Amino acid sequence: MNLTYKVNIWELKTLKPDKNGKKRPKPYGVRWITAGKEHSEWYRTKALANNRRNELVQAAREGQAFDVVTGLPESEIKAKSARSLLQLAREFIAHEWDGAAPNTRKRYVDACAIPVASFVSSQRGAPTARVLRRALTMYVLLPAELRTHELTDEEEAAAQWIEAVSRPARELADGIELDKVLRALARKLDGKATTAWTAKSRRAIVSLLLGYAVKVGELTVNPLAGLRVSSHGTVGEVDPRSVVNPKQARQLLAAVTYTGRRPGNYDYLYGFFATMYYAGLRPGEVNRLREVDCKLPETGWGELLLEKSATRAGARRYTDSGASWEERNLKRRPDGATRPVPIPPALVAILRWHLDRFGTTPDGRLFRGQKNAEPIYSSVYTKAWQRVRLVGLSPAQAASPLADEPYALRHAAVSTWLARIFRVGDGLA
Repeated sequence: MNLTYKVNIWELKTLKPDKNGKKRPKPYGVRWITAGKEHSEWYRTKALANNRRNELVQAAREGQAFDVVTGLPESEIKAKSARSLLQLAREFIAHEWDGAAPNTRKRYVDACAIPVASFVSSQRGAPTARVLRRALTMYVLLPAELRTHELTDEEEAAAQWIEAVSRPARELADGIELDKVLRALARKLDGKATTAWTAKSRRAIVSLLLGYAVKVGELTVNPLAGLRVSSHGTVGEVDPRSVVNPKQARQLLAAVTYTGRRPGNYDYLYGFFATMYYAGLRPGEVNRLREVDCKLPETGWGELLLEKSATRAGARRYTDSGASWEERNLKRRPDGATRPVPIPPALVAILRWHLDRFGTTPDGRLFRGQKNAEPIYSSVYTKAWQRVRLVGLSPAQAASPLADEPYALRHAAVSTWLARIFRVGDGLA
């Protein structure tokens, strides 16, 4: 914009009827000049023309600069070029896409779809919530080169509708409007409340979205920054009732070998769960573990040298390769970083047994699903773990939060390590 404060707004001009005495369609003119360049707008009624002139006068009194070329006040120029929340979300997702993990990409798309769907100028002709969500997450919000999903007629109509009614992102500076969006983040599609963790995760992503709005000039400040939210009902720490002691952990691992429709049905998961417990690895790290990463002596302690993690995306559209699985750097570590993990003799023996029994995949990984060489799906090992709990725990324990999910094995590992450190510390004191 070429802005100037040299503005002069003239009185209204009224055109006389034409030579045939016919009244002109827009006889009332608003005229003004910016840095020597004349501008005019014409209206059917004098009232409309007066209203427009008053808008220009008010902008000048407020000290706004005017664009020399168009003659419009700066606020109007910005309003005309303002991004809708849909446009802003698309730009934000495209900006964050490169370098993001597949599941991070999915979370961005899923979280941004919620405020985009709720922040609209009209509900007239609105599609159902589920159809709109599908259109947004499978097509509309994705980077342009990834919009390969063939939309149904319903989804196509939903995509066109949201393009037309998405409100300007800058209107989220209004606290009341922002509050409506925050309430939508805390609800599922069926209107029921989501978990506190899910709401918190969505809110964090929307805060990043609004931070991007500040960067590109759509907002002056992030309205979520510094905004306090009640933490009532939010669980941000490990439930101590879920952490097993060493005896219970060994009991559960043993149960893996005789749970299932037939003995040995879950033998391929024995080493998987044992590695989570004895080495404290995340499931993705266990899935990526290769034979070359393991030092497994016949006696004594061994070592795992972690380099990558195997991440499964919710859909192939979120991975760079188009495959279901993708290798990622270790969590919170730069590219190329490794993490050595000493492992006790018990795990060394289990992994040696696993290699003898199952071998490795063509790319050298220790663990794979039963149907192909892909890493083990979370739904598979989670379902198996629920069955293991029923066998390895008493009925009362199985009904409690004790080891309620496989990740509890990692929590138990950390708890055991800390207990040993404190015992050693007490002995030295």
